[in-house]
Amino acid sequence: MAEEFNNLPEGCIATILSLTSPRDACRLSLVSSTFQSAAESDAVWHKFLPSDFHTLLSQFPSSSFPSKKHLYLHLCQNPLLIDNGKKSFQLDKMYGKKCYMLSARTLFIVWGDTPRYWAWTSLPDARFSEVAELVSVCWLEIRGWINTGMLSPKTLYGAYLVFRPSPAGIYGFDYQSVEVSIRVAGGEVSKRIVYLDAERGRRLRYQIVPRRIFNRARFLTGFEAPPAEHNSNNNSNNNRNNNSFDFQYPNINNNNRNNNSFDLQYPKERGDGWMEVELGDFFNDGEDDKEVEMGVCEIKSGDWKGGLIVQGIEIRPKTVLH
Repeated sequence: MAEEFNNLPEGCIATILSLTSPRDACRLSLVSSTFQSAAESDAVWHKFLPSDFHTLLSQFPSSSFPSKKHLYLHLCQNPLLIDNGKKSFQLDKMYGKKCYMLSARTLFIVWGDTPRYWAWTSLPDARFSEVAELVSVCWLEIRGWINTGMLSPKTLYGAYLVFRPSPAGIYGFDYQSVEVSIRVAGGEVSKRIVYLDAERGRRLRYQIVPRRIFNRARFLTGFEAPPAEHNSNNNSNNNRNNNSFDFQYPNINNNNRNNNSFDLQYPKERGDGWMEVELGDFFNDGEDDKEVEMGVCEIKSGDWKGGLIVQGIEIRPKTVLH
């Protein structure tokens, strides 16, 4: 069968490969030298690029790439700032699906412009020019919006809050859950409970307990059993540090979640050094342009909390359905 395919003109093989996926094209390039040559052609990789990539790149006329494959890999590994630097765009390496991150400046943050509660600062390793640092609030509410018309059709997307603790550390979140939500216009709101304290999640994963118990009442108060929450999902994130076409996604540190204590939603570390927690997911059927609203709220306890640095909300594919 391989010999029969090798007898086909290279242009015909390139057309066939363009109907597959970037992952499949790279795998099939190992079949023969003819397949390899076809798999490297611009005709194949042009098909894997989004139809509006020229518009996205129009902001950077000086950019030049030796081939469409190089351009594709560049968009997978290097987020492209758009909308005056307030959003970023990149491609999912495995299937070429669109990914976006909304900067903190594009989000609705209650009291976000009040220095007493929130501070705006710059960090050298942040994707955007500004990030939002939570100083102290008793009412935490963050919301963001994106239209499905910007995204790839027939794709299951997940939304993730991207943040990190401030150098002074976080407080008020160690035993306080946060409600997150996602809603596609015309549909029902999907809600779940998460925790934003990664250190508490680490203690649960490794079953770290205090060596001494001075007081039974104090022990029960400080280490009471947490309520059961929704199961967390396995997440993927683009590997932005590897120049080769590696389809593994090592950026998210997944842990064994068979134990009930692992079923709680806790932040996970990303390959870029930030943390993320999933807000929910939605399927973009691609038929109508609908608004998706994502939210992060803790408004019930009335307790003061602070010490989070919010970079934004990322929307990226979870799985691809055919």
